Amino acid sequence: MSNEIMESGLRAGRVTALAVSAALVVLLASCATAPPPEMKRLVWPAPPLPTRIEFVRSLFSEEDLGRDATFDEKLVEFLAGKKPPANRIAEPMGLAVSDDGSRLYVADYAQLAVFVFDFTQKSFVKIGRDAPLGRPVGVALDGQENLYVVEQEKKGVSVFNRKGEFIRFFTDPSVEKPGGIAIDRARGKIYVADTAHTKSEEHTVKIFDLEGKLVGSLGHGKGSGEGQFLFPTYVSVDPQGNVYVTDTLNSRVQQFDADGKFLKRFGERGNSWGMFDKPKGVASDSFGNLYVVDSGWSNVQIFNPKGQVLLFFGGRGPIPGMLQNPAPIAIDAKNRIYVGDYLNHRVEVYDLVNTTVDDSFLVPPVKAGPAAPAKGPGSN
Repeated sequence: MSNEIMESGLRAGRVTALAVSAALVVLLASCATAPPPEMKRLVWPAPPLPTRIEFVRSLFSEEDLGRDATFDEKLVEFLAGKKPPANRIAEPMGLAVSDDGSRLYVADYAQLAVFVFDFTQKSFVKIGRDAPLGRPVGVALDGQENLYVVEQEKKGVSVFNRKGEFIRFFTDPSVEKPGGIAIDRARGKIYVADTAHTKSEEHTVKIFDLEGKLVGSLGHGKGSGEGQFLFPTYVSVDPQGNVYVTDTLNSRVQQFDADGKFLKRFGERGNSWGMFDKPKGVASDSFGNLYVVDSGWSNVQIFNPKGQVLLFFGGRGPIPGMLQNPAPIAIDAKNRIYVGDYLNHRVEVYDLVNTTVDDSFLVPPVKAGPAAPAKGPGSN
């Protein structure tokens, strides 16, 4: 990820969109009479620049565990209007992935359940099948892979074990409208974003211990100053204990240290590099880069640890690989990226490729030295 990638990002997005549109025309013309031609996968940025993000697949339902459907297959199904199968994703609002990358947990707000996709065992579990959950939003996992589910309707958090069995529920009277959740395992803290309501001052992030007791909060109430929030929605924690909160209606992300001290902000309202409309999900990759889902722009922007924007991927559209009002994000240890595609009713899967830790830092452009004097007539 370099200055060259930054400067060409918007051009790359347009090139990608044009390529996809052209491919759609070819498909529509041929799919009725012949197999569709092989299509190139969606990548960002567009060639000839080095690929950094590659679209892998879409997850719709338990049927997707049986086979790793290709981009071509999903696109043909989309064009053909194939009916969705049972136990399919409707409104993905929370994502969590196991430490080994084998299991994906999807909180479905409309289905009143959490879907568990086990890619290794090819199995599917629906938590909430017998006792529907109260509008699940954020999900997180502790060191034993117990599942913490924010039930917005109940204004609290339910905990389930690996088998999907209920363990306990915790909350606090101050919680109004909980959303995203993150667990700092090393420091024994659970962070819950409290989106609150328009007339409320409780626009904060509640901090619980691992027993479910409220021990503090992040934020100085509703507002636009440093450490203030206006409808915070999602939260994440990096290995150093830094906390990232998407301050959605302030169109920014705020970073705090492990002690709750404000460190810096990412972004502002706008449509240029590093700007947001309605940021939602937030997560870090293994290099310490921060990924921020923007529901308004329907893309994901990547920032390095210094807060410099590196790249974006996605873009508004219904075809596989594109997004429509995405919300949550999760990244596994191998930098496989999962994005909850809310209005497309699916989870989109991408890989970070061709990238090392050095690619997270922008290289200043080399300034050319003074031009050599021109040689006059007869010069050697």
